Amino acid sequence: MPAPKLSRKEELLDALIAYLAKHGVADLSLRPMAAATNTSARLLIFHFGSKEKLLEEVLGEMQARLQRSFTDMAQSERKGPLMRAFWDWALAEPNHAMLRLLYQLHMLAAQSPKTYGRYLKRNSLNWLGLIQEALPPEQRDPKFATLLGAVFDGLFIEYMSSGDKRRTTETLDSFIRMAQAHLGSVPPRR
Repeated sequence: MPAPKLSRKEELLDALIAYLAKHGVADLSLRPMAAATNTSARLLIFHFGSKEKLLEEVLGEMQARLQRSFTDMAQSERKGPLMRAFWDWALAEPNHAMLRLLYQLHMLAAQSPKTYGRYLKRNSLNWLGLIQEALPPEQRDPKFATLLGAVFDGLFIEYMSSGDKRRTTETLDSFIRMAQAHLGSVPPRR
């Protein structure tokens, strides 16, 4: 059975996600975005209402896709620790490009919380919940999930900055060994 035909708006969402993943959101302008997605700025406004609503909808859809993909990865049979599977998942395309965009948004939110702050707070809480849910029940402490997310964030930013995949991956593997040793020495929570 063939896949259902996408609506024009769904096609635009796909194209806009790809555009933003490649070009980012800093200095975002509708005309170049429209040209790159084979439409016009006027039609983008028609479909989304405003540049701000377009950005909110596109980023929301991108976030939803990433989270579905993360959940699928976390629920799949894998060898090794979840955090290492998460790292490998994050470095694979298209996840890497979309995550890179999310980190760019974090930096922009620090400079302009009025524009991006609400989106990022919701984004951060969603990821924390997903990480916590993916952990084995005995490790679902919110503080532990926060630590895992923060270590991942730091290493991903370091990888984006340096391009040194080997060093950042080895550092992640070292952290995983330390965390496993610590978890093995701590009695289960009651």
